[in-house]
Amino acid sequence: MGPETYSHGHHRSVVAAHAVRTAKDCAAYLLPELEPGMSVLDVGCGPGSITADFAALTAPGPVTGLDQSEDVLTQARTLAAERGLQNTTFTAGNVYDLDFPDETFDVVHAHQVLQHLMDPVAALREMRRVTKPGGLVAVRDADFHGMSWYPASPALTEWMQTYQQIARGNQAEPDAGRHLLSWALEAGFTDITPSSSNWLYATPEQRAWHAGSWSERVLQSAFAEQALERGLADQAALERISAGWQAWAEAPDGWFLMPCGELLARA
Repeated sequence: MGPETYSHGHHRSVVAAHAVRTAKDCAAYLLPELEPGMSVLDVGCGPGSITADFAALTAPGPVTGLDQSEDVLTQARTLAAERGLQNTTFTAGNVYDLDFPDETFDVVHAHQVLQHLMDPVAALREMRRVTKPGGLVAVRDADFHGMSWYPASPALTEWMQTYQQIARGNQAEPDAGRHLLSWALEAGFTDITPSSSNWLYATPEQRAWHAGSWSERVLQSAFAEQALERGLADQAALERISAGWQAWAEAPDGWFLMPCGELLARA
């Protein structure tokens, strides 16, 4: 297995989209399980907004955010400092080889991570290794082919086709949400609680934000770089897709539904 490629990359438009995520809108299925004093590992923490929410909920329990990008870890540390959190640590690491002893954490969490991995089952096994007996591995991932939008948009259909090709070219699974239960079973979990939840972009403000993010990402992020390098799209196609996102946002009846699969797997 060769080096992995993160399909989204770390362009500012991507990191900015990740930085507005909260535990409430991304990990509601996990929140009832969290208690003060718990130790938590947040794998693929990005700029740390979800991690910081966990830290506030489980204080004084230690919360560790892990990511491969030092740039986003710097942003995460700044956020934790701004919030006055004393129980957070952010460190660089690899989900396949976590630098922690067996049975370290009460909860190991990964949000929108498994969809980008070449071997999500191996990642789940490693996450389980560092989870205490009876503790939880919690994962949530989008299902790209499960996404739907209105009005119909040839540009958004082209976006989906291009994204699928990019992700699968990276040997990743963009429709990860529907695979979570299968992967967890293969990883050896037997006590599993599956669920699902959606993100919906339908108000003018939501549409403007979602389309604004993707219209920029299509032109400037790793999406554009990989599409052009691999001959999956030319510049004209990227411009067309970007404009299509903006046109969708301007539709007063615009609707974009993004389903996510979720699992609580007990170690």
